[in-house]
Amino acid sequence: MSHWAQGPYTVINREKYAGNGTPRYRSGWELSFMKFCDTNDNVLQWASESIAIPYRHPLTGKITQYIPDFLITYRTRNNTVKAELIEIKPKKQSVIESKMSNRDRAVVAINYAKWDAATKWARNNGLTFRVITENDMFHNGRA
Repeated sequence: MSHWAQGPYTVINREKYAGNGTPRYRSGWELSFMKFCDTNDNVLQWASESIAIPYRHPLTGKITQYIPDFLITYRTRNNTVKAELIEIKPKKQSVIESKMSNRDRAVVAINYAKWDAATKWARNNGLTFRVITENDMFHNGRA
């Protein structure tokens, strides 16, 4: 599946979708996650791009908005209910490496600022925040 796929997602289980309007995926990984949320019995509710969190942009110093990819509520293996903000991101945009270009370092720095704000926002609202990369989504290169 192409990492660069984009488009509207047709929700199968409307009663589980808590967002407004038709969700849009911005990558094949987001599409895979939408399908997972929509069809997994342990996912009780999900929404796409439903929360805006203010953060300070590290390069401009301006306050702007970060919109995490997903808000999900699910039943854990222990049968407890948990709510999380989820960001789907390629690993290369989530870890600073010594051989990176300055542009790629800037992307990661901006992501860190967003994720710090999201972690604090989630904690203050009784949720957790998590970044999911291809390492979390795929095993042996397959979903």
